[in-house]
Amino acid sequence: MNQVKVFVLLAGLTGLFGTVGFLVAGRMGMILALGLATVMNVVAFFRSAKMVLRAYQARVVSESEAPELYRIVDRLRQRAGLPMPTIAIAPHSQPNAFATGRNADNAVVCVTEGLMRLVDQDELEGVLAHELGHIQNRDMLLQTVSASIAGAIGNLSSFAMVGGQRRRGGSLLGLVFMVVGPIGAMILQFAISRQREFEADRAGAEISRKPLALASALTKLASAAQRVPMRIPPSVAALAVVNPLAAFGGVTKLFATHPSTAERVRRLEALAAEM
Repeated sequence: MNQVKVFVLLAGLTGLFGTVGFLVAGRMGMILALGLATVMNVVAFFRSAKMVLRAYQARVVSESEAPELYRIVDRLRQRAGLPMPTIAIAPHSQPNAFATGRNADNAVVCVTEGLMRLVDQDELEGVLAHELGHIQNRDMLLQTVSASIAGAIGNLSSFAMVGGQRRRGGSLLGLVFMVVGPIGAMILQFAISRQREFEADRAGAEISRKPLALASALTKLASAAQRVPMRIPPSVAALAVVNPLAAFGGVTKLFATHPSTAERVRRLEALAAEM
């Protein structure tokens, strides 16, 4: 069912793109916007790991620098049938983690210093397995596709006034779509992100075989994120295992990058009962 929801949301993004392009920018404007978005996202796709690590101020660490972390990731990735990812640590007090990279062969798993201090080993395994679940599910590629479409819609808004002036009342139409189009795309993109978190939770529970440990870790991390700020660009917040910007204020469900922790815990508890 989650896969169906993601397909519907992607279809919604595509449909919104087509509608905005037709009503606002015309055929040539739509093609130009898609081309610009594609170029930008292809560059971002191949450089995503470096860009994200820079945004989180993270550094790649060697096995000699973090032997226990390497040992856990290596054991879990073998269980998941994945190549060994690059390991990185971010110098943040907030406990969190994320995965990035364009595919499994170029993946990076990063944890914050705060995560290493807060959770026990079982909980750490659950969090790391969750990130490996993202890699296993090829979520980085999906995020790039959704970002490409959402970026194209954002580019179309820059043509809105010009395209709208071609018809009577077009200026008002263009102004409306300058605002509504990107917001709609953002809502759909975040909805896709929330669904992928559920799937990564399930995959992580299956990889670690410790769904309750992951549930416990999520509860600790979500609570800490409310108290300990992490100053990162909002564009990379969706990659983290819990919302890293929670300390800066709540958002509506439509604009939430992550599903509620309570719902994630409930699903993991149900999964534990089945295992």
